[in-house]
Amino acid sequence: MKPEEYYFEKEPYYEQVHDEIAVFEAAYLNQLPVLLKGPTGCGKTRFMEHMAWRLKRPLITVSCHDDLTASDLVGRFLVKNSETVWVDGPLAAAVRAGGICYLDEVVEARKDTTVVIHPLADDRRVLPMEKVGELLEATADFCLAISFNPGYQSVLKDLKQSTRQRFVALEFDYPESELEKKIIQNEAAVDGEMAARLVKFAHMTRNLKGSGLDEGASTRLLVHAAKLIASGVKPVVACRACVAQALTDDSDMLAAVNELSASLF
Repeated sequence: MKPEEYYFEKEPYYEQVHDEIAVFEAAYLNQLPVLLKGPTGCGKTRFMEHMAWRLKRPLITVSCHDDLTASDLVGRFLVKNSETVWVDGPLAAAVRAGGICYLDEVVEARKDTTVVIHPLADDRRVLPMEKVGELLEATADFCLAISFNPGYQSVLKDLKQSTRQRFVALEFDYPESELEKKIIQNEAAVDGEMAARLVKFAHMTRNLKGSGLDEGASTRLLVHAAKLIASGVKPVVACRACVAQALTDDSDMLAAVNELSASLF
């Protein structure tokens, strides 16, 4: 890993919703790990990019999945040029570089994998690397952050208390209407009227959560639709491709969501 590749030279655009920036900065100064929780597409990843820029630290992001193992995070031995060499995983690399390691959707990882972060997420701030007999100590610059979507909690995919009680928790949600409109205008260069219609459309779909939809339209999906519209795609077509088809495969719900967009555009 080359730490310089993970720095943000240009400020990632982010609009603060509550007091999340101040809380994260205070947690970082006190060497406390941070948990971001909220629905998909509400700005958690962009927030982390923005904070890495503000704190001038490299950000290493890991998208967690069912097959993620402890070795994927910590590192493993690999054969290179007929020699066996140790290669740090992203977590170990972030600890060595004094960077920020962000484990996105951490509940998607295997239960035995998340245990490896426990020593880093308490007062010890160490990463045991048993395969090489090393105990890697985190410097004051290192920060551990994780995220998950509470809306998808289940018995099989929940964040254990032994893990979550190690973290300072920040709750994220979709911005209020005026702020979401501002975000869409900034990200996609559409006019205020179009952005306002997209926000209204999003609220209509969010009202269907639990009544046919698992989630309503996220801010991310609205930005995708707005970018297509700014490129000349008809609004109804953009909403169908970027929102309706992304939210559901159910034919009745697709028809319902498409009718909502047709009523506005």
